[in-house]
Amino acid sequence: MVKKSDPKLFHNSKKDAEEFSKKELLSFYREMLLIRRFEEKAGQLYGMGLIAGFCHLYIGQEAIATGMRHTMIEGDKVITTYRDHGHMISVGSDPKKIMAELLGRADGSSKGKGGSMHLFDLENHFYGGHGIVGASVPIGAGLAFADKYRGTNNVTYCYFGDGAAHQGQVYESFNMAKLWNLPVLFIIENNHYAMGTSLQRSSSVDELHKRGIGFNIPGVKINGMDVFDVIRDAQKCVDYVRAGNGPMILEMDTYRYRGHSMSDPATYRSKEELSDKKEKDPIDSLRAYILGEKIASESDIKKIDDEIKNEVNEIVEFAKNSPEPDESELLTEIYK
Repeated sequence: MVKKSDPKLFHNSKKDAEEFSKKELLSFYREMLLIRRFEEKAGQLYGMGLIAGFCHLYIGQEAIATGMRHTMIEGDKVITTYRDHGHMISVGSDPKKIMAELLGRADGSSKGKGGSMHLFDLENHFYGGHGIVGASVPIGAGLAFADKYRGTNNVTYCYFGDGAAHQGQVYESFNMAKLWNLPVLFIIENNHYAMGTSLQRSSSVDELHKRGIGFNIPGVKINGMDVFDVIRDAQKCVDYVRAGNGPMILEMDTYRYRGHSMSDPATYRSKEELSDKKEKDPIDSLRAYILGEKIASESDIKKIDDEIKNEVNEIVEFAKNSPEPDESELLTEIYK
């Protein structure tokens, strides 16, 4: 584990909330709220039968995708798990195409053939959306290998969850990534439950940022419920990797407010636990900071709230009006 005293990594000045402009702060709020409202609407549409298959919501984890996006430069890549809607919105993809994909429509990002778990946007360097647990990790290492081979200055942001952290392919990828000093951030979104099993019941080592010690990969734990903590601490890690020092592991301590998927009632959690976690809601915290510091007024925030509500309604109408995929698309974009 990298210590905070290591000057090679923690050389930047502290990036605290007061260092951001009003425009930046409101953009963080707008993006996180868009992800939240998009996911809430997706949950409603799933209940109405308009979204089929699996659907994993990102509600509660918005500060991670938004904060990490702030540390990226053009050409950086993102790859993640099946809990992918928020990440794709954050990289700048069109939410209308994302929602259309969830509804299995032709205007979707994968032409309606991938669905919730297999979103993709090459133009914005978003490589999925992967339904196999842990699959994003070896693919992410491969993307980083390509950047190193080409001599670019880009970093791959490779996300996976605490459940996937137990998969064997993850550690094979760790080994290769360190052997070749690949420019990849292994970002573990630790929401504390792999489906319905808590991390404490499934892992002998629940400090997931230490999982790379055996491969000589440094790791840090970051408060994933605060967008300022994410940006400040992750930027140092991004700089370390971008400088050619090889991979790092970031454990984002976060929490999902919904079940693992839409079929999970999450009865394994107590009401007290959920209530306590909701007091740390990343969007509520950011709103309280903006209002408390008088960066924006209640009317400014209300205006953003209304704009996001209208935008999500437009997103849904676009998706509903998109046609079904044509039968001619059945055998396109597959291996023969």
